[in-house]
Amino acid sequence: MPHTFERIGRAIAHARFSIVSVGIAYIVGLLFGALMVHAGSGFALRFRDRMVTDAQQTSPILAQSQRGHRLAAAGLDASGNAAAGFLSMLAGYGVPAGYWVAVSRGWVGGVVSVDGAHQSRLQTRYGAFYYITVILLQLIPYTLAGGAGVNLGIAAFGKTAWTGYEGTRVPWLRIPVEALRDAGWIYLFAVPFFGIASLVEFTL
Repeated sequence: MPHTFERIGRAIAHARFSIVSVGIAYIVGLLFGALMVHAGSGFALRFRDRMVTDAQQTSPILAQSQRGHRLAAAGLDASGNAAAGFLSMLAGYGVPAGYWVAVSRGWVGGVVSVDGAHQSRLQTRYGAFYYITVILLQLIPYTLAGGAGVNLGIAAFGKTAWTGYEGTRVPWLRIPVEALRDAGWIYLFAVPFFGIASLVEFTL
């Protein structure tokens, strides 16, 4: 176990620039989305309402939650987020795409900072605590997964002297095998956080 955490720590250290920068991209998108809905942007509010309505009508996750099956809803939500995190990691290989995914997902998180009546969730202590806690818990694994993906792209196309990755590379993709291992360790570390975020979201 100590070796596992040491390996994860080393992977995160290798990808620290990508992880931090992807985290900043998420926060920028989040703040932009929140500012838009709090300023009364018709586009952002319509997007929020349409997204929530579609989810309420079609989401099996919300259906489970509405039936009182909170753990089942949390499990489905965590699985979906873990899959989305993996896709974010793949998108990160095309570095600009990785940052675009981060900004877009952050923006979506920002527009749901108001409720169905377009009132701020931050007005009450519980509303603010719930919203901020869930957002931060989701931000951690998505930032780790997205940062791991961006690190793959930077390692593939950046100079070895700058990336620090040497040795064998994956044919055609140019990704250093060591960078691929780092991405795998970071993603495995991120997965439990998706579960924690979903449990808090559906049981708090």
